[in-house]
Amino acid sequence: MSNIFDLVKRYPWLPSLKKYSYIDSKDDPYEYLLELFSKYPNGEIQERVFKFFRAAFENIEYLSGHKNDDLNIYLYLILRILLYILDNKPISNRIANLYSKITNNELLKEADATVYEICQDLNLKIKYYQPPINYGINISKDQKQILETNFRIHYADYLKLAANLRDEYRKLVNNALSEGYVFIQKRSLIRLIQEYVRRKFLNNEDDEGKSSNKFKKNLLKIQEFKEIYDNILSHWELKKEEFEYNFEISFKKGSNISKDFPPCIKDILLKAEEGQNLTHIERLFITFFLNALDYPEDEIINVFSTMPDFDKKKTEYQINFAKRKGYIPHSCATLKSLNLCMAVKYNDQICLEGYFSKKLDTKKTLAHPLFYIQLKQYRGSKKIKKLED
Repeated sequence: MSNIFDLVKRYPWLPSLKKYSYIDSKDDPYEYLLELFSKYPNGEIQERVFKFFRAAFENIEYLSGHKNDDLNIYLYLILRILLYILDNKPISNRIANLYSKITNNELLKEADATVYEICQDLNLKIKYYQPPINYGINISKDQKQILETNFRIHYADYLKLAANLRDEYRKLVNNALSEGYVFIQKRSLIRLIQEYVRRKFLNNEDDEGKSSNKFKKNLLKIQEFKEIYDNILSHWELKKEEFEYNFEISFKKGSNISKDFPPCIKDILLKAEEGQNLTHIERLFITFFLNALDYPEDEIINVFSTMPDFDKKKTEYQINFAKRKGYIPHSCATLKSLNLCMAVKYNDQICLEGYFSKKLDTKKTLAHPLFYIQLKQYRGSKKIKKLED
């Protein structure tokens, strides 16, 4: 059995965090932060917080050198405080996603008994079996696989934790159920815990409403905290350049946004229409790209249907797998390294010349093919507005 304090150091989002006297929810956050920064005067707190936010802004899914020490507890609390006063949903979502994915990776390393302890701390109705119990047989290509697990979770807790996970296989009707308990594999159970952690960073409302100005002004009197806050906002302003021309670019039935596709995508689609056999990288890129635009599965399948080696079931699986994993299209830099950039071939002015950034007051080169669509739609909307005026 694990020491509960060691668990809290690794996973400070556990309810047992409240058991320790130096973490009192009734303490004044101002005094708490003052004491904390005086305890770590060497800037280690700022360094860890900056590293976390930079990684989140770049959509990095894991942090190297992650430490499960006392400071890990403070990092968690400061992140929660910062998200509260920043009151910025895009930032909160990025931090929540990164932190929950780090949590998932760490939990996968834990022994089954430790995962059970964590579930108990979360007050989940869990049954733990050692050795594992059999609950079914999976037959695939005349091969029988006995299904076994160490865990069963009460259906009410399962539904609560899986509410925001839309995968078809997570639906209650698609899972083995007995006496009100769902048989669940360790990896799937950890995924539910990950979702619990993600939501912890998104539920920052209190009884008085969001983002008290008085609370914010008081905390910003602390020099070290203000430096962190200002640094985060500065980095975010630069990052927002990607969203400067933010338009709806997802698929809509009856509409056609393919006219705004970048040349790298147009070239692959042209090859597909002609029945050419796309390379593995081209197939991945077009799949990630269309998934990012929320294209319907059948529309993406149609792209591949002209391939000489087309296999519908295999294509469906690969499209859904990429979507579940949240893979995003390659950046322009990566496309160039893979010889998939078609800017010169199509003499595309946006790709070749870049665009003028109003926020940075300078010319910038295109960094991502998805931004190409946003930029095209922005320019198109300006033309329409001029005509209407």
